[in-house]
Amino acid sequence: MLKEFKEFAMKGNLVDIAVAFVMGAAFNKVVSAFTGGIVSPLVGLIFKSDFKDLKWTIKDGVADETGTIVGEVSVMYGDFITNLIDFIIVAFVMFMIVKAVNITKKKEVPAPAAPKGPSQEELLAEIRDLLAKK
Repeated sequence: MLKEFKEFAMKGNLVDIAVAFVMGAAFNKVVSAFTGGIVSPLVGLIFKSDFKDLKWTIKDGVADETGTIVGEVSVMYGDFITNLIDFIIVAFVMFMIVKAVNITKKKEVPAPAAPKGPSQEELLAEIRDLLAKK
């Protein structure tokens, strides 16, 4: 069983997928840092607030002794928009990578068609003619 698992784990496609997964996770962190550190503050200037702090408060909370708001119910749409921007950036970059790889791939030349021989009717006609000569 261990041998079978080793053969399965060492297949080329599985290793490629694992490498792509690790690179994708690292790329996601870069995109999140870009969105959180550059895009969100710029969009925050437009909305006159921090982009991550945008929310729709459904129920106001009450401040406790330490000043922490307790019991607030709100929809954090700023986080959602930030994650949506992250997704769009990652999807666009992946699209561009796949497009570049497809361009650099050799275009496969179709195999030449096999030479066409005589049809069945032509062969039968030849046989008939040969038999008729005898």
